[in-house]
Amino acid sequence: MKKGTRKGLSEGSLAWLLVIPALLLILVIAIFPVFRSFWLSLHDVRLNDATKRTTHSHYGVDLEGYANSMPFLLSALDQEIKKAEGATQKRLTQVKAKVENVRSTLEKDSRVRKNFQRVDELLFEGKAVPENLRLVNIEEKKARISESQISQIRADLKAMEQEGVLNHPKRVTGLAKGLQECLIEPNFVGLKYYRIYLTDERMWASLTNTLVFTGISVGVELVLGIAIALLINRQFVGRGLVRASVLIPWALPTAVAALMWKFLFDGQNGVMAKIFAEIGLIPNMGTLLTTKFWSMFAVIFADVWKTTPFMALLILAGLQTIPKSLYEAAEVDGASRIQQFFKITLPMLRTTILVALLFRILDAFRVFDLIYVLTGGGPANATETISVYAYKTMFAQMNFGAGSALAVIVFICIAIISMLFVKLLGRDLISDGSGK
Repeated sequence: MKKGTRKGLSEGSLAWLLVIPALLLILVIAIFPVFRSFWLSLHDVRLNDATKRTTHSHYGVDLEGYANSMPFLLSALDQEIKKAEGATQKRLTQVKAKVENVRSTLEKDSRVRKNFQRVDELLFEGKAVPENLRLVNIEEKKARISESQISQIRADLKAMEQEGVLNHPKRVTGLAKGLQECLIEPNFVGLKYYRIYLTDERMWASLTNTLVFTGISVGVELVLGIAIALLINRQFVGRGLVRASVLIPWALPTAVAALMWKFLFDGQNGVMAKIFAEIGLIPNMGTLLTTKFWSMFAVIFADVWKTTPFMALLILAGLQTIPKSLYEAAEVDGASRIQQFFKITLPMLRTTILVALLFRILDAFRVFDLIYVLTGGGPANATETISVYAYKTMFAQMNFGAGSALAVIVFICIAIISMLFVKLLGRDLISDGSGK
């Protein structure tokens, strides 16, 4: 009894030793990027804003910007004071006192003072400022006091600029603005972006486009894939060459295929556009990539051409596992080809079709490169899928927080689809195993 228990424990321990590395690999490769995207989606991260390039949970000071604005603002005010007279000089002196007060408030912090000296030296030597020196956290109270004072300084200088009493108004107001931008506020926004996207018409439109593209393209590919698989599964002269030829579209890089179809669908010189117009499928050659309905037709047509071979390849593998004896018995019983297809082929291909649909639906749902190269999501966002929308938000607008929220939404949709298919596959495998 004890030996059996020890043997069981040793086998269980060995099994875990084999499984744990795979789980860790999945965690690092698949799960960590999702958590990272979710973390970014909780913050207002923008690469085109120096104060929001990273996530900030505390108030802070950008010492590189501070070194490039504070000393020069004080110097500029000194020059303005020397040239001013009467009430203007007095007002400028008061503004300078406020700037000095901001400097005193911030540099009371020993970390700010120490790091500022080092940053100033590096800038003077023309060297890059490391991240651990550039940003320093400060107390919220100090940050709010400084922000209030700088806002008043900017208002005073702006008023004097409008009055025309400054010699170099753009210089002092620009430096005051730069000083204000040195103060970094926490950019944690929580679930703000998710709340925004729940009511964002563009997001729902892109999700609808994604579902339409996925449903139609995968449905057509399944039908064509089954037809092609049945054809190339037969014995005929040159079958190997036909099989190799069928796989060529799938073997082409998607970006290359999309660019090729972009030329073929061109409204002036496109061969396919000309053919479609000649047979009366489209009103004119310029319709395919310039109208909402036909642009979606164009991207679906290109996707079907590109990925139908993949579907056919998976189904062909399933066809070759069906015993020929089943068809021979059906012929003896007098079953027609159509009856054999619906009574033998389709039921035996159930698991294969589910696996093929899982792969294709997941791939089609996150489609990006085909649409981005072919239409760019246009015209008027008619072919913009949620992945294209996320890319534009993240890289065109440099809004990594909002773009990460969209990426998480894509992940949630894909996870739901995956769970549904895994459940269907599991049920199918159980029924097969039980012999029912």
